[in-house]
Amino acid sequence: MKILRSCIVALTIALIPSLAGAIFVEERLTDPAKEERVREIADDIRCLVCQNQSIMDSNADLAKDLRAIVRERVAAGDSDDQVKEFLLVRYGDWVLLKPPFRMRTLILWLGPFAVFIGGAIATFLFLRRRSAPAGASQKAKPLSKEEQAAFDALMAEEDQK
Repeated sequence: MKILRSCIVALTIALIPSLAGAIFVEERLTDPAKEERVREIADDIRCLVCQNQSIMDSNADLAKDLRAIVRERVAAGDSDDQVKEFLLVRYGDWVLLKPPFRMRTLILWLGPFAVFIGGAIATFLFLRRRSAPAGASQKAKPLSKEEQAAFDALMAEEDQK
C-alpha cells in the first residue's frame, strides 16, 4: 500500500510542471519575428478584466481572445500601429496600458497632479488655521460700560476673598 501511495505521489509531482505549462497553451505564429512582435504589442495592451495587467500576463478568457486577435492581425500583415488602432476603435483608449495624451485623456494624465496639489493646499490651510492663536481670528471689541462695571465688581469680589 505504501508503495502504491509513493508511486501516485511521484506521478503527481512529475505531472505538475506539464500542468503549469498548460496555462498559456494557444496557437503561436510559425515566424519567430512575428511572434516577438505579437508579444511586444500584447505587453502594451491592457487586460480589460484584470485592468492592471497586460494581455500577455493575464490568463482571463478575454485576454486570450485579444492575444488571438493580435496574432491574426500581425499574421495578416498589419503594422504595430494598425493593430493598436484596430483595438482602440473597438475598446477605446482604456485598452492601452499607456493611453495617449489627448483632450479625452487629459484627466487621466493631469488628475493625479490636481488631487495632489488640492490636498497640499488643504493641508497647508488646515495647519495654518490650527497654529494661529484662538482669538487671533476675531478682533477683540472693547467692553461696554455695563460689561466693564460687571467685570470690576467681579474682580473686587475676588480681591475680598
